[in-house]
Amino acid sequence: MVVLSSNDGCVVARSNEAKALGIAMGTPAFKLLPLFKEQGVVQFSANFELYGDLSERITQLLTSVTPRIEVYSVDESFLDLSELDIRDYAAWGREVRARILKYVGLPVSIGITPTKTLAKLAADIVKKEPQLQGALSFLDMPQRHIDQYLARTGVHDIWGVGWRLTPKLKAEGVHTAYDLAHFSSKRAGQLMGVHGRQLVAELNGTACHPLMKAHKPQQQIMRGRQFGEDTNQFHVVEAAVASMTARAADHLRREGSLARQAAVVIRTNRNKPGYRKVSQVVSFAMPTADTGNLCAALIDALGTVWNPHALYHKADVVLFDLIPEHALQTDLLGLVSPAINDRQQARMQAVDLLNSRFGKSSVHYAAEDLSRAWRPRHHMGSPRYTSAWSDLPIAHT
Repeated sequence: MVVLSSNDGCVVARSNEAKALGIAMGTPAFKLLPLFKEQGVVQFSANFELYGDLSERITQLLTSVTPRIEVYSVDESFLDLSELDIRDYAAWGREVRARILKYVGLPVSIGITPTKTLAKLAADIVKKEPQLQGALSFLDMPQRHIDQYLARTGVHDIWGVGWRLTPKLKAEGVHTAYDLAHFSSKRAGQLMGVHGRQLVAELNGTACHPLMKAHKPQQQIMRGRQFGEDTNQFHVVEAAVASMTARAADHLRREGSLARQAAVVIRTNRNKPGYRKVSQVVSFAMPTADTGNLCAALIDALGTVWNPHALYHKADVVLFDLIPEHALQTDLLGLVSPAINDRQQARMQAVDLLNSRFGKSSVHYAAEDLSRAWRPRHHMGSPRYTSAWSDLPIAHT
């Protein structure tokens, strides 16, 4: 099975069976169609609504295990177990895995170690060795057994190494995690800076990356979409910009921030002749998180860079120069009005409350409905079993 990117363009996720067929990450799907047909590979469009909902359910379950949790990404979390009374860590991990499988329906892999780097490594090992039953703990085993796992792990599979650093390390004779754990910390620093010294320390059980329990506000918020088909219709791109601005503004409010500046970026298809990318930045005298204000400003900005003879392929909306909503300052010229800001916040709170109660986008701006032609193609989408009534399976008796 493979999952495809926006517009069903490229492979972005693969099952173990698909990996065994040599299907590489990021390969355009059209190049693989003969292989898909020959090997019976099942394709699915990306289903971000389903992924996000399941991720939230897993996070809620993990938070009931321990509140000391860092949600690292949609499919990864770090837990601090130091305050829990656990006698057998591997058995504890298998119990948590069984609970997630029972209540959410997803198999997960759990690595329990003294450091984040080792935890990532252990969790990856679990995926490849079914006999571990979903959990591996380095806290329950002698160092020689840990070294055996490190020796079987390629240096390119270590969290934080990646394809850029791998050639440098291999040129130094570092081919496995075991090699890097026994590599000179000083030389690692020369090759990779502080990050290199931290990698060596973490592989040896010294934690350098503490649990990030508090959410760090973002410095910018961006939403972008590749269109379902290239277009030179202004109202189509206007609807896309309005929809993406609404999503970005919602995120901005959940962050408790206001934007001083915003930008709209539109581009043609870079794989076709005459590639063109243009952008326009707008500034707000009074920082805002009001969807209406942001939409109006960015749609006006779109009009200033619009070329009716170009076929646009993608649009992005960026909110930046962010400040905390409680840090709004008045000015001598009277351009910043606390009263207007309070009304905007009250209006947006009402909209967010209604959408939370009755479903996403139940209340939205009319510009979002000007066209749906821009929406990415998802011809092979899986059902949104957990978040859409219409997608629930029907039982016939």
